[in-house]
Amino acid sequence: MRKADPPGRKVLWRAVGGQRRDVVVGAVLGMGHQTGEALVPVLIGLAIDRGVVDGDVTGLLLWLVVLAAVYVGLSFSFRFSARAGERAAVTAAHHLRTALVGRVLAPEGGAEEGRLPGELTNIATEDAKRVGAVAMALIVAFAATAGLVVGAVALLRVSLALGLLVLLGTPLLLWLGHLLSKPLERRSETEQERAAQASGVAADLVAGLRVLKGIGAERAAVARYRRVSQDSLASTLRAARAEAWQHGVVTILTGAFIALVALVGGRLAARGDIGIGELVSSVGLALFLVGPLGEFAWINAELAQGRASAARIAEVLDAPGDVSEAPSPDTLTAGAVEGRLTLRSVTCGTLRGLDLDIAPGETVGIAVTAPADAAALLRLLGRHADPDDGAVELDGTTLTSLALTDVRAAILVAEHDADLFEGTVLDNVTAALPATAPPLPAGVTAAMAASGTDEVARALPHGVDTAVTARGRSLSGGQRQRVALARALAADAPVLVVHEPATAVDAVTETRIAAGIRDVRGGRTTLLVTNSPALLAVTDRAVLLHDGRITATGDHERLVRERADYRTAVLT
Repeated sequence: MRKADPPGRKVLWRAVGGQRRDVVVGAVLGMGHQTGEALVPVLIGLAIDRGVVDGDVTGLLLWLVVLAAVYVGLSFSFRFSARAGERAAVTAAHHLRTALVGRVLAPEGGAEEGRLPGELTNIATEDAKRVGAVAMALIVAFAATAGLVVGAVALLRVSLALGLLVLLGTPLLLWLGHLLSKPLERRSETEQERAAQASGVAADLVAGLRVLKGIGAERAAVARYRRVSQDSLASTLRAARAEAWQHGVVTILTGAFIALVALVGGRLAARGDIGIGELVSSVGLALFLVGPLGEFAWINAELAQGRASAARIAEVLDAPGDVSEAPSPDTLTAGAVEGRLTLRSVTCGTLRGLDLDIAPGETVGIAVTAPADAAALLRLLGRHADPDDGAVELDGTTLTSLALTDVRAAILVAEHDADLFEGTVLDNVTAALPATAPPLPAGVTAAMAASGTDEVARALPHGVDTAVTARGRSLSGGQRQRVALARALAADAPVLVVHEPATAVDAVTETRIAAGIRDVRGGRTTLLVTNSPALLAVTDRAVLLHDGRITATGDHERLVRERADYRTAVLT
């Protein structure tokens, strides 16, 4: 493990340590299996000495019965050891995946920064699987060590020279194997990074397939993926070569060591220092040692890959959040949020000294001349970013002093490009609500009518029970927008911030949606961040955000008549 990467080691051992019961059980049973395997050549040698050399048929039968019992024991030990190891590996991987998903979905955010969704998926699957496999590697390590120890003790009883040869030579082989795993660890980390990048690019291209086809960029997209895929392939081949080289060299060293043990045993037998049965036992033990020593080569490779994957998992788990929660945050009482929203001299991103006061129950339209201003405002209100200067307050309390979950429950920011989920149309609309049996709550029905989702449902083969594919790709752009808006309205948050909810629908539908939002949100604080005249027309007040500051405020119709900058922003 590299000294610069302690979090990776911590993640690895925490994941494996959480499965200590299965690891211990698997290790004990594995040690029993390897002990039985090591005793087999010893028992065969004893049977030969009694039955062949001494002519003792009873002794021969006795040792054969003992040998059969050992075979039964080692067979069951192997079966249940493997079961415990697999359970530990898959459970550790499951817990890592759960931790990764929890970190990605954590209120403070930040884990997804600089990473494509496909890359995060690769980390949560392949890397988690590799770290989980370390549990099995540890079980095999304990079992192989037991086999080596028992084999060495048995050889010591046959010959002091043979036993010492094994006891002294085995640590040397293990040390060499550890050194040989270092290049594999480095190349395995690079391999996983390139594979994750390729997965991320592929997912990104598939998500934007319609757009790519629409602008005729298929060839450029294929060329981009080909470059990334070739880099991934090259990294995988380098890692495979490193693994093959490591296995090859370790196999040669192991074979040479076993040959040396067999040679020494043969010379001892030739001099008469050991008997025929002992010679058979020595050769059998030498052949047996190929297994445990070969397993250590596999163990080193698994540990190297596990450490590399653990480092990548640690980077996600330890990623700094976009925002931080106060040590002792204030809490909001459910149902007691009035909805007064105040921005005091806020500076954040492109926003400069922004002042805005929104009364409880007011519907305010915010038109922008630069999309970056809208994005910065949405991040602030959803508390995905905190002001560099100034403060954002809800009912007189700054958002930074409130619990993140309370802020997100009180202020719902419905992004323009919000994704839908796999499930039905109704599942998406009621995603923020507790499960309820039919009939639908009145609020859900009203939200669907206000957003035009009821029309969408009538046009689908199974109505609201029509299945929706990942990210809503089975629906048109306008249908997706209406279902996403219905989901936001159905949540009935005290403060709702909606960003351009009707850009993919026709003018008639847009006007109907504007009226529906006003009706459904009556008496609740609502911000419409949009340049749509139809939506701005239903607001109590409209403001113009230009160069990070509010430059105009008032009734929409009056602003259209009196302010050329406002008129340019919303009518052109």
